[in-house]
Amino acid sequence: MSFTESTDSTSEKPVSILWGCELSRQKDSYTFQMPEGWHCEQQLALRTICLGESVPDEFHVVEMAAEEGDAQTRVLLATLKPSVLPMTTLVGVELTPPITFRLRAGTGPVYITGQHITMLSSDEEEESEEEEEESPQKPPKGQNSRNTGGAAKKRRLEKEDER
Repeated sequence: MSFTESTDSTSEKPVSILWGCELSRQKDSYTFQMPEGWHCEQQLALRTICLGESVPDEFHVVEMAAEEGDAQTRVLLATLKPSVLPMTTLVGVELTPPITFRLRAGTGPVYITGQHITMLSSDEEEESEEEEEESPQKPPKGQNSRNTGGAAKKRRLEKEDER
């Protein structure tokens, strides 16, 4: 089930973080993994794959490999060429880590962007709210007296107008 289809919104809340990586001749692969210590459901929603502005006019092929147990599934994501198709938009590509992206052909740079989506449970939300409550911010000096004084003056003027 994808995050967009989640039915239990009271116990979990999706949090989205922008994500991106660069593939090039020097670094032709990147593995997106769950950060250690994060024990919540996570997905990577891919959005775009685009070429850098200084790439040679050749084909750049990007593939991904998803690991499920002992099996590894490889899928071709995009074949880009600056003079024909320098960028592609991906819709509905939601992946569960770990995922490895690889520049199979071309020199790059090729940029992959998306959203790292994490489901925070209501317990984690309550903990972060408690931390915020422990250190409340003070209002700027004199702000409260001005607001109440202005409101009292307005009420006084309204009463005088009624007489």
